[in-house]
Amino acid sequence: MKKSESVIIIGAGGHAKVIADMIIKSGNFLLGFLDDNKKISETVLGYPILGKLEDIYKFYKTAKFIIGIGDNYTRKQIADKYEVEWHMAIHPNAVIAMDVSLGEGTVVMANAAINPSAKIGKHCIINSGAIVEHDNEIGDYVHISPNAATGGTVKIGDLTHLGIGATVKNNISICGECIIGAGAVVVRDILEKGTYVGIPARKVE
Repeated sequence: MKKSESVIIIGAGGHAKVIADMIIKSGNFLLGFLDDNKKISETVLGYPILGKLEDIYKFYKTAKFIIGIGDNYTRKQIADKYEVEWHMAIHPNAVIAMDVSLGEGTVVMANAAINPSAKIGKHCIINSGAIVEHDNEIGDYVHISPNAATGGTVKIGDLTHLGIGATVKNNISICGECIIGAGAVVVRDILEKGTYVGIPARKVE
């Protein structure tokens, strides 16, 4: 049985609340939050604001950390700046198949499914109900939104955001730093960063 970990969440907004619920339900110990926009006297879901982000090294010997912020670039900025141990959060109702690789700091939310031989980078978000099919290669700081789905052998580059309900056909490659809009359907490789929407997905900016 995996040993329980003590965890502090960076950020205390809505996304952080979801991660807090995951940490508690998975049997780990939530110590509280670090957030630059809240007061130490405040609580979130009954757990304390322990300080600001600059206070992180006060706790690094007693806790692991996870970034509870949805923006890909903000997660990268924080992870690059602070050398601490990062916690990986997996909801008990997520399905993780055999031979799956998950990077540090990644979160896999309720009812998400990651199928065999998929490789997920660090500090990614595999959101509620998302499907990552077999043999996918997902880069670092990627967000796959609720109910988005990727077919088999899909590659997605760093910092790309797959919107709610988006679909990626099998054997497709998407470069880094893209936004794939909600409900979009990607049927051809995307080789240029930008925002893509529609069916089939087309670049708009």
